[in-house]
Amino acid sequence: MWRKGLEAPHSWDIPGPAVELFILCVYETNKNISTNPNSTELPAMDTDKTMESYPHFQDVHVMVFAGFGFLMTFLRKYGFSGVGINLLIAALGLQWGTIIQGLFRSHGQRFQIEIKNMIQADFSTVPVLISFGAVLGKTSPIQMLIMTILEITVFTANEFLVFEVFSASDIGESMTIHAFGAYFGLAVAGILYRSGLKEGHPNEESVYHSDLFAMIGSLFLWIFWPSFNSATASDAKKQYRAIVNTYFSLAASVVIAYACSSLLESQGKLNMVHIQNATLAGGVAVGTCADMEIPPYYAMIIGSIAGVVSVFGFKFLTPFFTTKLRIHDTCGVHNLHGLPGVIGGLAGIITVALEKSDSWQACTPSGDAGFFWHLGQTILYFWPPRTAAVSQLAALGSSIATALVGGLITGAILKIPFWAQPPDEDCYDDYVYWEVPMRIEYDNRFHELLDYLPLEREA
Repeated sequence: MWRKGLEAPHSWDIPGPAVELFILCVYETNKNISTNPNSTELPAMDTDKTMESYPHFQDVHVMVFAGFGFLMTFLRKYGFSGVGINLLIAALGLQWGTIIQGLFRSHGQRFQIEIKNMIQADFSTVPVLISFGAVLGKTSPIQMLIMTILEITVFTANEFLVFEVFSASDIGESMTIHAFGAYFGLAVAGILYRSGLKEGHPNEESVYHSDLFAMIGSLFLWIFWPSFNSATASDAKKQYRAIVNTYFSLAASVVIAYACSSLLESQGKLNMVHIQNATLAGGVAVGTCADMEIPPYYAMIIGSIAGVVSVFGFKFLTPFFTTKLRIHDTCGVHNLHGLPGVIGGLAGIITVALEKSDSWQACTPSGDAGFFWHLGQTILYFWPPRTAAVSQLAALGSSIATALVGGLITGAILKIPFWAQPPDEDCYDDYVYWEVPMRIEYDNRFHELLDYLPLEREA
């Protein structure tokens, strides 16, 4: 994992302590199980009940490893690293996530692993994968391992604050995963900003087949997103609502993303970057209120707004961030996860404020009241502030603030030259960290393979 000639600790030294912590801290499901209510040991696990969560775990697992992995393969010479480092981050992250989340929730005691814990462990890796997108191609694998350990620790602390202290609701974790991961990544990207890449890099572009692979990743994510937003629901009714609302929000964001992309591009054509990303924005944005009592058309409104914001973000905000704010967001995670995550948080605040009036049905007037009536009701319910709505607002603010502070600190640590980050000329290129057998140059205009060039550059 190191470029030749660089001296540094071996990157595999990091997972070692994680394994030791597993031995010391994790409660094994096949030992020390007691059915005696007076026993100090953990109670016996209801295996049949915990296995009911396995289908959702499978879906989330596919999203983490295949969905995010292939989504990162859009760069023409960074496919190995996109999917390979994604696998490494997720594999280390789920181990560390199991430990750190278990310790938080068990107050430092040994704990029992159920399928729900494995889902939560997978969830803990997602913010890191999102942040990875912001610095894709500009960091070394060891930097990503360091970021994984640090970010999951900060993420778990923020999750504890949001759910245990504020008692906020965020079933699909729009705020705690998506907004957190995006703004953490942007903070790291800002600290690691490379002025030498301000005008771009010849490898920071896609080709026909790399975008096709990335679109496969998008489809994996799109298909399984209802499972992601409903996996941790407390009962079947909430799980059903989360699935239905996510289903319609995703569909709405797809239609709007296509329309906006065609509107903004020359000659009414579609931009594959918009389609790969903005079509998923509805799943992010509806996450906070997915299990709440909202009608499907509200989920579709949320998805539509997220789709519009995401496309416009890719078109206008990403270049602005790079040139004016000196934040180079490789994958545009701010547009897919950051802004839709904030939209999700705001939607949750509004929904909770309205729900506190004895449900949506009770506050809906007879006849055609429409949007402005609901807007007025929302304003009224915020004065005086409703406790639950304030909790949701605190959760959103906490997620963003914690992410920014944690990201700035992590970025400062990763900026130390010790971590063997690639020089500017070697960014976005697999050859630095991988054995690359052959280079294939692809011509987008004629869809023909031009030549097969063996790699001649010295590692």
